[in-house]
Amino acid sequence: MEITIQIPDELATLVTGHDAFARELLEAFTAHAYRNDRISSYQVGQLLGLDRWQTEEFLASRDAIRPYDIPDLNVDRATLESLG
Repeated sequence: MEITIQIPDELATLVTGHDAFARELLEAFTAHAYRNDRISSYQVGQLLGLDRWQTEEFLASRDAIRPYDIPDLNVDRATLESLG
C-alpha cells in the first residue's frame, strides 16, 4: 500500500530526502502504534523489515514500552504457577 500525505510548501524544505523522510514517518507511526497496543512486536518487524532482535532493538531505542499492569502480572504469575 502506498500512502500520500500533504505538507505545507513552506515546510517542504524540512524534508531532506523523500526516501529517508518516508522511512522516518513509518518508524514513528510504528513505534506509536506499538506503544498504544495497536500492533504487536511481530507486526513491527513486518512493517519495518526487521528480524526479532532488530525489532527489540528498534523498540528499545524508541522507548516503545507497553505499560505493565496488575492484570499482566496476574497472567504471568498464573503461567509460572502452571509450569510448576
